[in-house]
Amino acid sequence: MSKNKQPDLMDRIVSLCKRRGFVYPSSEIYGGLISCWDYGPLGAELKRNLKTHWWDAMTNRRDDVEGLDAAILMHPQVWHTSGHVTEFNDPMVDCKTCKARFRADKLEESRCPKRPSKSPLTCGGELTEVKQFNLMFKTFMGPVEDTSSTIYLRPETAQGIYLNFLNVKNSSRQKIPFGIAQIGKAFRNEITPGNFIFRTREFEQMEMQYFIDPAEDEKWFEYWRRERWAWYESLGVNVSKLRWSEHGEDELAHYAKAAYDIEYEFPFGWQELEGVHNRTDFDLSRHMEATGKDLRYADERYKEKFIPYIIETSAGCDRTILTLLVDGYDEVEVKGETRVFLRLSPKIAPIKAAVFPLVKKDGMPEFAEKVYNELKKRFKVFYDVSGAVGRRYARMDEAGTPFCVTVDGQTLQDETMTVRDRDTMEQTRMKTAELIEFLTDKVSG
Repeated sequence: MSKNKQPDLMDRIVSLCKRRGFVYPSSEIYGGLISCWDYGPLGAELKRNLKTHWWDAMTNRRDDVEGLDAAILMHPQVWHTSGHVTEFNDPMVDCKTCKARFRADKLEESRCPKRPSKSPLTCGGELTEVKQFNLMFKTFMGPVEDTSSTIYLRPETAQGIYLNFLNVKNSSRQKIPFGIAQIGKAFRNEITPGNFIFRTREFEQMEMQYFIDPAEDEKWFEYWRRERWAWYESLGVNVSKLRWSEHGEDELAHYAKAAYDIEYEFPFGWQELEGVHNRTDFDLSRHMEATGKDLRYADERYKEKFIPYIIETSAGCDRTILTLLVDGYDEVEVKGETRVFLRLSPKIAPIKAAVFPLVKKDGMPEFAEKVYNELKKRFKVFYDVSGAVGRRYARMDEAGTPFCVTVDGQTLQDETMTVRDRDTMEQTRMKTAELIEFLTDKVSG
């Protein structure tokens, strides 16, 4: 079975997402809001499973990483200290002809809204001079809307981790090296969002900041590169469509000593999926200088205090979901009909198994409901009696469900059911206890 390579693949995925309830346009009945999306029943479940899988790998299975959930609204001085107020900018140009706005460093990739086959460089429109555009959303706290009450929606989750470095270290009694992990919303007023859920103004990050002895920065930097690559492999992502991209000297952020991105080959080209960065002691040093709070580290192993270096792993939850959708999307000819298969790993698939009675008689629905009720105590499962079994299979294949369980005539004789694998099409007969053990093994990996 070969992956669909047609240029309209993104259109097909967007259509599938709405049809099956993964992702909907936000505020659709009001005409929608550009680059804002709502996760439907299957999408919400997929997102929850993905975050659980990340959280489990980064915290539950490790003794050296603690979890955190910092507030979205923070003291405005945080963003002055971090450099976001002055340096978190994108270069922007406006087209005087069509009034559209573009990132000045992405003009070749952008498209003119009036002439979609052309870029802003070739459409004939007149562009303004480049100006810097700050990406942070501003709002106000309190009843008076003036400069003294201005605060920001956080553009990243990392700063909340840095501010809680001492709190977490002291309360958890961790010693360096150790990390702090967080999953949370972030907001960026992107000039040109797009490509479905790849670049949006409201998104979710899965970040971990690992605090280390500066003398060991290269060792831990390479360690976390290996760990993060292996995590995508554990999701079943096609590694031939993954690659590392190193930031050159002219690309490095002002805080970084070294940076690599894991990139995925989307239908619209190679794009960043996750960044691994050596942030040195920049962040803690800046906050220490601004507040006067001693953020140095010391224990009996060291003769003097030092400001830890930080190795950051920063993944986009929404981008990872898009990766899984693109990577798992497949079209197969079945009996002259094009069928869509969404080949999601059982670890993160929204529905782990579907239960069908072959027909609505002879005690099959009653047995199937009994199995369904037993399975749903442990897994997200679906019960379906509507339509021919082939149609029910097709609906579950589109939804990314890895296994379908069919109760048939033989079930009433020996209590075994047919378990059909979405990807191999193999069918195996199992009893309920065997099925529970089988699904547990597949879901846990």
